[in-house]
Amino acid sequence: MKKFSFKKGFDQVQQKDISDVKNKIMSALKIKTRAAWKYRLNGDIEPKVSEAAVIETIFAEYGITDVWGEYEPECEVNKA
Repeated sequence: MKKFSFKKGFDQVQQKDISDVKNKIMSALKIKTRAAWKYRLNGDIEPKVSEAAVIETIFAEYGITDVWGEYEPECEVNKA
């Protein structure tokens, strides 16, 4: 798991809101390319404290509070 990834939060966004959330985050962080988006989403680039706060605020608008890390769906193996 990458500590600075916000993929966990992004995976919780409803399908109808994905484009809006992505555009808001890209605009707030001044991201211009798909590659830069991928690096940020996957946590390859550590966000500044102010950027992390903005990311959390955007997700909170959509009712998502567990933002950081990668989503790990529960399965039978994890329950043991």
